[in-house]
Amino acid sequence: MKCRYCRAELTLPLIDLGSAPPSNAYLTKVTIRRPEKWFPLKVLVCESCWLVQAESYSRAAELFNDEYAYFSSFSEQWLKHAESYVKTMVDRFGLTTESHVIEIASNDGYLLQYVKQRGISCLGVEPTASTSAAARLKGIETIEEFFCTRLADGLVSQGKQADLMAANNVLAHVPDITDFAAGFAALLKPQGVATFEFPHLMHLIEENQFDTIYHEHFSYLSFTTVVNIFSAVNLSVFDVEELGSHGGSLRVFAQRKDMGKHAVNKRVTELLNRESAAGMRRADYYEGFQAHADKVKNDFISFLLEANRSGKTVAGYGAAAKGNTLLNYAGVRTDLLPYVVDRNPAKQNKFLPGSRIPIVAEAHLKQIKPDYVVILPWNLREEVMAQLAYIREWGGQFVTSVPVLEVK
Repeated sequence: MKCRYCRAELTLPLIDLGSAPPSNAYLTKVTIRRPEKWFPLKVLVCESCWLVQAESYSRAAELFNDEYAYFSSFSEQWLKHAESYVKTMVDRFGLTTESHVIEIASNDGYLLQYVKQRGISCLGVEPTASTSAAARLKGIETIEEFFCTRLADGLVSQGKQADLMAANNVLAHVPDITDFAAGFAALLKPQGVATFEFPHLMHLIEENQFDTIYHEHFSYLSFTTVVNIFSAVNLSVFDVEELGSHGGSLRVFAQRKDMGKHAVNKRVTELLNRESAAGMRRADYYEGFQAHADKVKNDFISFLLEANRSGKTVAGYGAAAKGNTLLNYAGVRTDLLPYVVDRNPAKQNKFLPGSRIPIVAEAHLKQIKPDYVVILPWNLREEVMAQLAYIREWGGQFVTSVPVLEVK
């Protein structure tokens, strides 16, 4: 396999998680009778540009299709994050009702609704039909396509360049990261700003976050690699913030290299130096990750087996992509985890891909009263524990498995 950015031959492995179906390919009562498509899930490191990337066996259109069931608005924590982002960007960059904001991978309008509330013109670009429809119900104009340079050029020809472009948790999802980034350089106004949020590779490696690896993520990104990719397509990075979301993310600020006016914040150099000092451009930095993942997996299986032997009942919470990675890698099925609760009606009465564990509504918890609730989206642990605090009434406890097994 060749690097999807620099085309160098890839030989350095990061991790091999066997094979699994796409993590958001939830099954219905009809499709559960049919075979599933399973794809290898192996990640390699480019020793030339240091882009960490999954082997490509599936196309983006197969992963982000009409059945896509991830709706951002079902997380209260993420909605607060989006509302805070809009306020911060409006204040920092002086956005007014004369400005234009475009979000790439706008999902169900979770972020642009706060732009619209301020009377600022906005446009969403979102390839999945289900979430695009939800955004339109909020009154948000949405183009139902994958973002690329061709689409950006088309919008420019229509006079729709942006003062601000937002791209949250999408940079890792695109197979052609160069073309994707170049689209931002084309679509920004001369003094426009683009922000990108994505999980930081440093946290993935150093905190054993192997369950954030799934087919929808084509790339796993260091700050250094992103800076280099952007620079090659006429984007310059002028600031970066470290966020707590998704287990540790970066918010990268970019402008056009040829026209941008923002001075480079010292945080850019500081983070580049920190990544270099950590060894992220050395092969030995990536060694041992497989063993750490295996320990997480084995500890989780041991917990489930012991609970089963002791006659304890276990429920899952959150039909999240990261949970599907863990469950399929660990080989967990309904004998050890009989059901998973999710607040999203689009996922309820369906089944997790691979494990085929049924997804049920939250009312199921109060009916069954399980001894343990395994929080699969561990990055939302505090929000979920507050939401489900009532399980303490019958002595229930919460469990997370990443970065280490914890029972609380």
